[in-house]
Amino acid sequence: MRRLVYYIAVTLDGRIAGPGGEYDFFPAGDEQQSAAYSARVNTLYPETVPTAHRAAAGLTDAPNRQFDTVVMGSGTYRDALGQGITSPYAHLRQYVVSSTLDADAAPAVTVVPGDPLALVRELKREKDTGSHVWLCGGGKLAGALLPEIDELVVKHYPVVAGAGIPAFDGAFDPTVFVVAERTAFPNGVTLTRLTRR
Repeated sequence: MRRLVYYIAVTLDGRIAGPGGEYDFFPAGDEQQSAAYSARVNTLYPETVPTAHRAAAGLTDAPNRQFDTVVMGSGTYRDALGQGITSPYAHLRQYVVSSTLDADAAPAVTVVPGDPLALVRELKREKDTGSHVWLCGGGKLAGALLPEIDELVVKHYPVVAGAGIPAFDGAFDPTVFVVAERTAFPNGVTLTRLTRR
């Protein structure tokens, strides 16, 4: 069965962005460390690099390895729109869960005004081709979809935000995940893959 995977960068205090949606404060390390880290992560998850940045990352012709579909909240999508990008992941099927966005926001993006759980359950029931569904963000959507999240891929950055958007913003619902693998990088970032117990 297809899995829903929440692949996300977080601070030590569990924030995926600052209070205004900023993420430029995540430390990357020096140039050499940053390049080695990016190369490794992009090899593992090339489809998570936005279409506009794939050429610069050397991923123009890179095949999708993990995902064929991305689901994001309106806040995540509005960040792309603010940069004039209507199709941030053109190499994937794109769904935006939003009750405020126009359904015709972009031809390559499907706006889903209704229940995100119903959407994800439908996507997970599709024929399993080995590709999965990437939950891109944000925290409110992750909180709503927690019952359907099968796997977490968390990039922990060595920084404390103090305030901002939490990785999960929802009801109290303790959910146990088990560490499947963990890699530490010289720039201080730890990449951890966890599966639902």
